[in-house]
Amino acid sequence: MYPHVDHHTRLPAYRATVARPRGAQARADTVVERLTHEYPGSACELCALVHDNPFQLLIATILSAQCTDEMVNKVTPEVFARYPSPPALAAANPDDVETLIHPTGFFRQKTKSLIGMARALEERFDGQVPKDLDDLVTLPGVGRKTGNVIRSVAFDLPGLPVDTHVGRLSRRLKLTNETDPVKVEHELDRMVPPEARGGLSLRLIHHGRQVCDARRPRCDVCLLNDVCPSAFKV
Repeated sequence: MYPHVDHHTRLPAYRATVARPRGAQARADTVVERLTHEYPGSACELCALVHDNPFQLLIATILSAQCTDEMVNKVTPEVFARYPSPPALAAANPDDVETLIHPTGFFRQKTKSLIGMARALEERFDGQVPKDLDDLVTLPGVGRKTGNVIRSVAFDLPGLPVDTHVGRLSRRLKLTNETDPVKVEHELDRMVPPEARGGLSLRLIHHGRQVCDARRPRCDVCLLNDVCPSAFKV
């Protein structure tokens, strides 16, 4: 799903040619530039959740809570086939939905969120997934992170979802000292151009999974090791 990058066989080519940027804004500019080059593509292309439209992405993102993207992608084809539209999901038998999504975990709460979300779309948004974050977060099962995923991936609008990877890398790079995801989002928004926010989030996630591991970051092969204040210190 993500572009393959071989971090085992090469060292970054930036160390000898670029002076260390000073200040969070300068680091943010460098991070955006390098990660965009390293993991190219739009937010939609970088998204690991397989979907064909905003409604499907909304379902998949709700299911992804406390679950791997791989498992979600195994479950969603049948969910999408059984419930291709908000009216179909709004009228679903909860027992049937629970059976379909059981492997994703927390299936009872997720079922309530999915059916409630579909009913809210029907009742308040004419069956269409809204684009405004203030509207998205009123849907059952949708918080700021999910809302920003929908905005950036489905609609190519500004939105910077903050998950554990984004928070961890942002702190290691000293782009923020905040631990609250909403505060991290707001601080990054001040430094990152609107059109780059969704892509940056997904690139940080990919880099966090591939290189900047929570316990054993691979600083020796990280393309940001010359600008990261935490390099070789974790």
